[in-house]
Amino acid sequence: MTPFAHLHRSDYALAPELSARLLSPSLVVFLGQVRANIRRVIECAGGDPDRWRVHLKTTKIPAIWDELLIAGVRHFKCATVREAAELLALLDKRGISGDVLLAYPLVGPALEYLGRLAATHDSQRVSVLCEDEERVQSIPKGLGIFIDLNSGMNRTGIPVGDKDSILSCARAAQGRLAGLHHYDGHLHDADLDQRRQQIFEGYDRLVELVGTLRSQGIKVNEVITAGTPAFLSALEYAPLRELEDSRHRVSPGTVVFHDARSQVENPGLGLNPAAFVFSRVVSQPCHGQITLDAGSKALAAEAGDPAAHVLGHPEWTALSPSEEHLPVDLGNGPAPERGSTCLLIPRHVCPTVNLAEEALLVESDGSHTVVRVSARAHDLFAPG
Repeated sequence: MTPFAHLHRSDYALAPELSARLLSPSLVVFLGQVRANIRRVIECAGGDPDRWRVHLKTTKIPAIWDELLIAGVRHFKCATVREAAELLALLDKRGISGDVLLAYPLVGPALEYLGRLAATHDSQRVSVLCEDEERVQSIPKGLGIFIDLNSGMNRTGIPVGDKDSILSCARAAQGRLAGLHHYDGHLHDADLDQRRQQIFEGYDRLVELVGTLRSQGIKVNEVITAGTPAFLSALEYAPLRELEDSRHRVSPGTVVFHDARSQVENPGLGLNPAAFVFSRVVSQPCHGQITLDAGSKALAAEAGDPAAHVLGHPEWTALSPSEEHLPVDLGNGPAPERGSTCLLIPRHVCPTVNLAEEALLVESDGSHTVVRVSARAHDLFAPG
């Protein structure tokens, strides 16, 4: 059964004349639901947008970032230098002073480019991750430094238990040390109580580490934790909220658009999907099955099957996609006509958005605008 059986196509209506002109597959974002999701996350954070360092890897669209700015969010994480460049330009255009962390251990020309961006946008605070004392001197002087901690995901960072290396890195970064970055994105246990226990055990070690640094005369201004799977638990964990002279922030990003995987992992969160792939039925190859025109080049497939759920059809099951085709099992239901339109809720919305060059933004009154997904992909060379 789809995790969105409670939703209906009428909840996300597109004007018939708009649907008739819209090429498929295409990315469609409903702004009313974006705003509702943002309000809900801030509500979870006790009504304080300052506790949210939102990860922009999901949204990729400056018009969506405007909604976060309107809601009072001022702290951001980026995954790519292109995202950072787009965000810094937007902040300057809006006359807003923001705080931007490039949450990736940049090396080579990308690191140099970020340094130039920070110098150009000097009213903004820009930081980068670091996991090696010897790398500190290579980081451009205008960038702040967050020490990247390995909480057990074994992707990047210094292991939390390696206090000597963390202390050495913190001392080398003195004067530019902005805080600690503790990403626990590997904790996806379906048992919510078990997941919370694992998350809390990690935070016990993290709080102890902050105390160790403080005892050595090193101030930790900010502690960042928690993507989407962990952020509710992070907000519940009182010792992080009560840290002396340190600000704790959570950093979920998927929550702005929401998706099927997050719905399963956080069933009580109270979000609804805001971003869909608009698709059409292009074939009825056999009894009980149809094919939609949204394969893996329009819909992220790396998170497993089903890659999407069809809004308003909980009885349908998406099968494994090929590049341009998405077969769907109708579950004994009647077959729709060829050319019928569907809205697909991605299993993993973040890479789905990255596949689109443009997006249709739909207001609650049915009006719409077309925008570029301008922070998608990567640059080939840094601008001269």
